[in-house]
Amino acid sequence: MLRVTRDLVLPTAITGSYPRPLWYDANLSGRSFKAALGDSMFREQYLDAVAAVINAQEAAGLDIVTDGDSRFDLAVGGKSWFFYPIERLGGIEGHQDTSRGWMQRHDLRPGKILWEVQEAYQPAVVKERLTRGPLEYAALWKVAQRLTDKPVKFGAICAPGLAGMLWDEHYRDDRALINDLSDIMNAEFRELAAAGCPLIQVEEPPHHGRSTRPDCTDADLEFLTEAFNRQLVGVDAEIWAHTCWGNPNQQRVYWKAPSYERALPYLLQLDADVITFECASTDGMDLPLFAKHKTDKKIGIGVISHCNTVVEPPEYVAGLIRKALEYIPPERLVVTTDCGFGREGLSRRIAYYKCVALVEGTNIVRRELGLPEARVRAADPRLWFAS
Repeated sequence: MLRVTRDLVLPTAITGSYPRPLWYDANLSGRSFKAALGDSMFREQYLDAVAAVINAQEAAGLDIVTDGDSRFDLAVGGKSWFFYPIERLGGIEGHQDTSRGWMQRHDLRPGKILWEVQEAYQPAVVKERLTRGPLEYAALWKVAQRLTDKPVKFGAICAPGLAGMLWDEHYRDDRALINDLSDIMNAEFRELAAAGCPLIQVEEPPHHGRSTRPDCTDADLEFLTEAFNRQLVGVDAEIWAHTCWGNPNQQRVYWKAPSYERALPYLLQLDADVITFECASTDGMDLPLFAKHKTDKKIGIGVISHCNTVVEPPEYVAGLIRKALEYIPPERLVVTTDCGFGREGLSRRIAYYKCVALVEGTNIVRRELGLPEARVRAADPRLWFAS
């Protein structure tokens, strides 16, 4: 149900993650978040880091902000995106040989950065039936929402995506494992929504990545849709589904991003109000598909790259938005980033100015459409002392 973006035209947001301040060197390391807030040093670092991340987004003029995924540990290649929930699930014990998994699918080998990333991931082993642990999404959202009057979007990996980092020695049935994970996530998302979170982003339905594989069947894509939607039964919030082509250590998994074409009909069946698509990396290659596939959902387009340290000019952002408007009406268009800014790959300064460029580029198009513009405090010349 649209809550946050219902009456917003061309609303702006980032995907979620934001580079850590250099002084934020504490990690949860598997601890309960609420328990860790009893540690004075962790509490001060965490709260100050989230405040700094939110302040940067507000200064850039974003309509919707995030907590920067600040709960995630500073780990190699964004590992904590998977392992924050994994470390808090029952039924898991130890880890598996890292020579398996997506390294083989992408022809990786020593000497390539993604080999090192995967070496650090070490998939967790499922020994017993999975059970829900202290994910504490509601507490994480509340802490962030205390710091701003703007809506805080809370994002978390989806069950089918999380399953890809588990080595199953209990279920012996991928679908049974994913269904149990989906039920765990559903309970967590329902609690988060009941706590008042207005906007939940469920991340990375695997449809588009799976559709690039020669063994992918329509039945596979149908099951992934069912499993994703199983997580959202009874979740009373605006739901975004974020998709991108990968973001390990701000690296491209595919040098040339594939097309969403085969997966798109299934992605449009997700029980989400907004679905986001990576467009900056492809210069909007797939936007014409929205002339072929009709939907009443809002469509988020990534206009800022997470893999490029060069800050996009606002004119480039405006050009991508104009291209999207050829196929998607302005009242159904959301402007965002291709993926998160991570914790290692980009500096805070670069991420900050990418946020500014996102809003300034959107303001160019808002001006052309006669829409109100967002104030970009970061670009106010009265607040700078260089002459």
